Amino acid sequence: MGPNDMHQVTTIIVAVLTAIIGIAAGYVFRKSTYEKKLEKTRQTVELLLEDAKKDADMTLKDAESEKKALLLSAKEDVQHYRTTVENEVKERRNDVLEQEKRILQRETNLDKKDELLVRREQSINDKEKNLESRHQQLVEEEQKIQELLVQQEKALEEVASLTKDEARELILDELNQKLEHERAAFIRESEDDARRVADRKAKDLILQAMQRNASDLVSENTVSVIALPSDDMKGRIIGREGRNIRTLETLTGIDVIIDDTPEAVVLSGFDPIRREIAKMTLEKLTKDGRIHPARIEEMVEKSRKELDERIRDIGEKAVFDVGVHTLHPDLIKILGRLYFRTSYGQNVLNHSIEVARLSGLLAGEFGENVDLAKRAGLLHDLGKALDHEVEGSHVEIGAEFAKKYKEHPIVVNAIASHHGDVEATSMIASIIAIADALSAARPGARSDSLENYIKRLEKLEEISNSFKGIDKSYAIQAGREVRVLVKPNELNDDQTIILAREIKEKIESELDYPGHIKVTVIRELRSVEYAK
Repeated sequence: MGPNDMHQVTTIIVAVLTAIIGIAAGYVFRKSTYEKKLEKTRQTVELLLEDAKKDADMTLKDAESEKKALLLSAKEDVQHYRTTVENEVKERRNDVLEQEKRILQRETNLDKKDELLVRREQSINDKEKNLESRHQQLVEEEQKIQELLVQQEKALEEVASLTKDEARELILDELNQKLEHERAAFIRESEDDARRVADRKAKDLILQAMQRNASDLVSENTVSVIALPSDDMKGRIIGREGRNIRTLETLTGIDVIIDDTPEAVVLSGFDPIRREIAKMTLEKLTKDGRIHPARIEEMVEKSRKELDERIRDIGEKAVFDVGVHTLHPDLIKILGRLYFRTSYGQNVLNHSIEVARLSGLLAGEFGENVDLAKRAGLLHDLGKALDHEVEGSHVEIGAEFAKKYKEHPIVVNAIASHHGDVEATSMIASIIAIADALSAARPGARSDSLENYIKRLEKLEEISNSFKGIDKSYAIQAGREVRVLVKPNELNDDQTIILAREIKEKIESELDYPGHIKVTVIRELRSVEYAK
């Protein structure tokens, strides 16, 4: 082997050794590095394990706490639900017990009522038996009485030596003697009255002079004058044997006075509406020229309808003038009727309008509802339009009708309290009372004589209407006569005569009046058929 070969071999050996040493050193180095990394990794894992363990411990604790909290909440919910259910069950149980008690009570009451009905039925049966027995006894007693009457009548005829017809004639003779005595007493009373009139003649003249102003006011408010085209019309108004004037007075209840006044007829009556109907009727008849009972009856009915329309127009004008709106049509018509009504000589509709305006001014000063005050003021005397037809004071009637037509409670109270009959519950009600007093108390607003006069005539008609079978009644001749129309189907001629006497007696007992009052009861039967 040459030197080169040896050198190459040596180089290779050195290279191999170097490689082995390098590998060994690398292995050692890597081992050491891996061991460090492994140690570091182990430490890291241990730390992670410790952290994980701590986290696990914390998680378990939180889970345990949350579990306990959930269990506690669930127990509370269960307890609350149980309590609610128990309360509902308890309430339902109480309701059921209460219903059972009511049912038992009703059953008890029904049992008692059944027992009571049974007792009543038994009592009624007993009474019926007693009544039947009593009826039988009465029949037997009546037969005995009839027999006794026959025997007594025979005995009386034997004792008196008179027959039944002779006894009747004797009684009638005695009655005629009594009537003659009453007639003589009446004549003596008339003579005494004449002497008293003669003694008081001077006093009457003085009283007439003192009452001149009041009489003028009464005449102005109770008399209407109708102008005629000629005096010949007076005879046509009177008619043959006075049938036309009687028909007009009977249908209207107004006294028609035909005197020497040229070309004029006077209508006298205290009721302005009836007087206005008579005036309209007579004006139509004189204009038309055909005057007979059938035509008069037709014109009276036509005038009534026209006056109804006129009354409505008057009411609408009053509402418009005051500025009160949304009134019921029936209330407007009732207001229109106030135009024909007076209170102590004062026109009631004008008075109501005046009170409405005063109330509005006062309400404005006090800061109250002006429209409501006007409304209450306009309606405060509403009842005076109906107090002839409806029983009660005008305050009660007005409040009742205002309530009927859904007026505001303040308006109803103002109507009811404006004369102090009830307590005022609002400032507006007090304002209405003040305005009413102001309107009535101003100088020249009212006169007492006319109101008293009209009240006396109204009382006269009220007494006449209080009897059964009356159709209409009219006080005429300034209260010196009351004319009563009866229903012919309910009263016969004999009952009509008795009715006149009963009315006369009631007037004498209940009414104070000067002089005499004539009571005229009229029974007229009409049979009407139409040929077709």
